[in-house]
Amino acid sequence: MFAFKPSNFGVVKRAFSSSAAANAAKVAVLGAAGGIGQPLSLLLKHNKLISHLSLYDIVNTPGVAADISHINTASKVTGYVPDNDGLKLTLSDSDIIVIPAGVPRKPGMTRDDLFYTNAGIVKELAEAAAQYAPKAIMAVISNPVNSTVPIVSEVYKKHNIYDPRRIIGITTLDVVRASRFVSELKGTDPSNEKITVVGGHSGVTIIPLLSQSGHSFTDEELKTLTHRIQFGGDEVVKAKAGTGSATLSMAYAASCFVDSLLRALVKGEKGIIEPSYVKSNLFSSDNIDYFASNVELGTEGVAKVHPLGKLSAYEKELLSAALPELKKNIAKGADFVVSGK
Repeated sequence: MFAFKPSNFGVVKRAFSSSAAANAAKVAVLGAAGGIGQPLSLLLKHNKLISHLSLYDIVNTPGVAADISHINTASKVTGYVPDNDGLKLTLSDSDIIVIPAGVPRKPGMTRDDLFYTNAGIVKELAEAAAQYAPKAIMAVISNPVNSTVPIVSEVYKKHNIYDPRRIIGITTLDVVRASRFVSELKGTDPSNEKITVVGGHSGVTIIPLLSQSGHSFTDEELKTLTHRIQFGGDEVVKAKAGTGSATLSMAYAASCFVDSLLRALVKGEKGIIEPSYVKSNLFSSDNIDYFASNVELGTEGVAKVHPLGKLSAYEKELLSAALPELKKNIAKGADFVVSGK
């Protein structure tokens, strides 16, 4: 478990740290000693676009950092705990901040149980990031992402540093699962399957656009695949029998997303598109301010939010079911910053 011990709109202009200017970036991982944080940090140590991997958690982080630092790649690794300004040292001059911090979902745990614990953690981390690394791009893993991304946004608004391009919810695991599950059904190479997943990052808010995959499916296959993609996390929680949730696959998915972000941010590559949960106008007429869709990444974070494209009748039904739930999730996150409830 990761926990701390105890609007106006302002746009921050991008100013890379010295590491990013030298074609590599400082990446901070908050919650680096946890079930997602450790394998994620291990994977990021292999990324040549990272010059400094800065790790933080409330316990064990120096040991994790020492272990990972022995891997024979060029990036520097440091690890901090709360003592001696650890969070400040972790965050200062960061180009990207990744937050996997929080508690995993366990059998019998309600969404409220998960929300109130992780919401408090994310809020305090966002407060620190606003103070020590206001120009960094924030990539949020901590669940429930539908609510934690609005939490970060509201904190940044309070600090007058809000730039929606720099706050991104990582939903790549839904894409990874969809690609794998489709490949199992169709007997194809999963690395060649590019399944777009939109909406949100939990249950019925997850909408796989299987009609855009290039494959045909029976009605039964569509329903079975969609349900498995939406509730793949439950499959892992059940299989781990109360000992954890989807940590390893989430770490892999997050490392893929961070690599795409680094290629856009550091190398300036164009046309890099990742489905992500961001501030979006796609459904602003329904008073829904955040939505996952294909997002083009750039040097400022979010460069362009792409429309959904043509949806099948079944996908329109999924969208109709997702929007009300998503609206509630967003409001819950925003309200938490205002009221603490």
